[in-house]
Amino acid sequence: MVDDDAAPMNDPCWLCGRPLGAQVEWHHPVPKAKAKAKSGRDRQMVHLICHEAIHAHFSNSQLGRMGADKTALLAEPGLAAFVTWVAGKPPDFHAPTKGKKR
Repeated sequence: MVDDDAAPMNDPCWLCGRPLGAQVEWHHPVPKAKAKAKSGRDRQMVHLICHEAIHAHFSNSQLGRMGADKTALLAEPGLAAFVTWVAGKPPDFHAPTKGKKR
């Protein structure tokens, strides 16, 4: 979900830790489709590019098993490399996201 009308924020991105910009997306660490009870309602603010990177590297089933364990996400070498690469980019930076082929 994108919040296009939001003003730039000082809050950090849940994935990369950079300040959020004008465009904020909400990531469900436990996908709503895989959630049991209320666990899929939790949301974290992320950059658009970070959200795309998460979903490019993991299926909803994998995300459902990991839950909100960001350490487990960052243990995947491709996503860890992405976070390192994006670290010096401005908050509203965006580029096409390459994912691994499943």
